[in-house]
Amino acid sequence: MRCWINGKTHRRSSQTQSLRVAQSFARRFYEQLLSITFKSDEETVVALKNDISIQKVKPKYTFAAMAAQMFANEQSRVDRGEFSRLSLQVLHNRFDSHILPRWGATPIWDLDYKELLSFAQFLSRSLSSTTVSQYLVGVRKVLKHAISVGALDVMPEFPKIKIVTTPRGAFTPSEYWKIIRCARKLENTEHPDSNKLLRKNFRLRYAEKIMPRDVAWVIGFMVNGFIRPSDLKTLKHRHVEILRGKNTYLRLTLPETKSHGKPIVTLQPAVRIYEQIVKHYQPLGMGKQDDYLFLPYINDRHYAHWVLAFYFNWVLANTGLKLGPHGQERSLYSLRHSSITFRLLYGQGIDLLTLARNARTSVEVINNHYASSVTGEQNIALLQSRRSQ
Repeated sequence: MRCWINGKTHRRSSQTQSLRVAQSFARRFYEQLLSITFKSDEETVVALKNDISIQKVKPKYTFAAMAAQMFANEQSRVDRGEFSRLSLQVLHNRFDSHILPRWGATPIWDLDYKELLSFAQFLSRSLSSTTVSQYLVGVRKVLKHAISVGALDVMPEFPKIKIVTTPRGAFTPSEYWKIIRCARKLENTEHPDSNKLLRKNFRLRYAEKIMPRDVAWVIGFMVNGFIRPSDLKTLKHRHVEILRGKNTYLRLTLPETKSHGKPIVTLQPAVRIYEQIVKHYQPLGMGKQDDYLFLPYINDRHYAHWVLAFYFNWVLANTGLKLGPHGQERSLYSLRHSSITFRLLYGQGIDLLTLARNARTSVEVINNHYASSVTGEQNIALLQSRRSQ
């Protein structure tokens, strides 16, 4: 990547093969240059579609410059352990996708209620109320920082967004077995699309055209292991410990996610899946402590996660289960939803606090997002049960 600022060309390598990661890195690189390189009395050139106009704006007071300073503060919070690295990445992604392309070169004081309302209306066409609200939280962070450094006097009024909670599309037990059987059936099968189409539509390398054995393992491991899809790209053998005794299970000591760092214990079927992974990859020299469990031959882990999502959508397309009964789209995250929902339905007297801590979430999230799909009729035996004394 390279850009011309203040009479000088700045160059940097993103050191990645992923176009999406490179674009995000380039935008952050540009933000940092805006906040450091520009002097307060210079002019900035703003490209507006096909027109190029000169705005008499002090570059250090543009929205992008304030955002760069805000991200520097958030990175410091990550370094201190006050903020999750994954949450910071999600915030970066939101800024890269919609916020900075819209307001990057806009003076910070030009963001008023009318602008924010227009932005919320634009996002509402394709995103849920929860996601729209989270985008506005990101914008508010920048404006609060601008007030703190004296670049803005008053926080503008924000549009009020009523958040409607929509349960994620979990699978029923019969659907779960259907997709895992389909993944096994598609193993070593080539995707029907041509190499050119896969590269154009999915940014997929030709080497990943064939369905690997890992997909069926991912499906079973997530449903029996309570992990998030983001854990798939970071999970190494050093994070896994097999415990055998009265109960047989895996203890997963994963890196901290969303301020939760406690180990996760799995159900017994996850042990068998893990042993199959070790048996398959050890002869290939990829079963060492620092090797990844899933697609260990892909070094770019962001790309590995992207490939797993592609494979899973391929399975859903073949089974006709991409959409849930209420029209919600299903993804890898639906496997985590299924994992928690199955425990609520079939676990013997399990309490929400134990389940929440093991799944690295909160009781409130389980109640609002996961348990909301559980009805009284599904647990009729518990409702009709009687104490022995």
